[in-house]
Amino acid sequence: MKKIIISITLTAVAAWAGTAIAAEAYPAKSIRFLVGYAPGGGTDIMARTVAAKLTDSLGQQVIVDNRPGANANLAAEIASKATPDGYTVMFISVSHAISKPLYKKLGYDLLRDFVPLVNIASVPMFVVVNPKQSQKNLAEMITSAKSGAINYASSGDGSPEHIAAELLKSMAKINMTHVPYKGGGPSAIALISGEVQLGFNTSPVAVPHIKSGRMRALAVTSAKRNPALPDVPTVDEAGVKGYDMIVWYGAIVPKGTPASAINRLNTDINKALKLPDVQQRLAALGADPLGGSAADFGAYIKTEIAKYTKVVVDGGLQQQ
Repeated sequence: MKKIIISITLTAVAAWAGTAIAAEAYPAKSIRFLVGYAPGGGTDIMARTVAAKLTDSLGQQVIVDNRPGANANLAAEIASKATPDGYTVMFISVSHAISKPLYKKLGYDLLRDFVPLVNIASVPMFVVVNPKQSQKNLAEMITSAKSGAINYASSGDGSPEHIAAELLKSMAKINMTHVPYKGGGPSAIALISGEVQLGFNTSPVAVPHIKSGRMRALAVTSAKRNPALPDVPTVDEAGVKGYDMIVWYGAIVPKGTPASAINRLNTDINKALKLPDVQQRLAALGADPLGGSAADFGAYIKTEIAKYTKVVVDGGLQQQ
């Protein structure tokens, strides 16, 4: 009888020890980064930059899974239903804070279904045209918009690029036709190919094309000039006083994800953002690395939702 009891006890101890070791072994398999846009856009570029470094530091493959559609809300809905085990991470941007008040019906709730992981980087957008276009500066573009039709590309309805353009329309009192695409990459290709006349692209997408001559920058949307292209004036400097808009990127995980996984991912992403080669890459793309705690990012998301709720309500932009 004693042997049976001892055997049972040892089995229970072994099982407990195995569970504890398994819990401490995170990550034990590959991690999926869900991105709601097509490859080549700003969110995708940021996700791949971080994924490469996490693959090294975590010792497991971090795979970027692009699921474009519905202004990145399709991917967020998929992520909200994923098992909260630390192996699904949703890469978000300011567009998700905009979507919460913009759409009456979403298949997920940003605050209810997720917990914050880390704020990663912020970037401005560039107002750009195809080099074959006649406009050499923002004032000429505004004049063209007042006298005739101007089509502009964005990465989707309700995207940061869409909101940035609508804000410019309102402040400059011009009219432009919105042409949405499934991400910053496709919208940039549309501009370069001549499908549209004007583009609003985040700096990770726009800067390489501007430097290569495939796009002409008219202005940058931030309050200050961007170090990656210091000769490009701000929209404010170009004549639309008070204009200022940036895009941020961050990561969240499904609610219920273990704190140990959140802490490990937050720590390793913060370390990655401090690496010289990552900082050099982000600087070359006109991006500012951020980082910080999960709690700080959670508070920031709430602030951004409140900010864009006012923009959406005041502009009458809410959609079904």
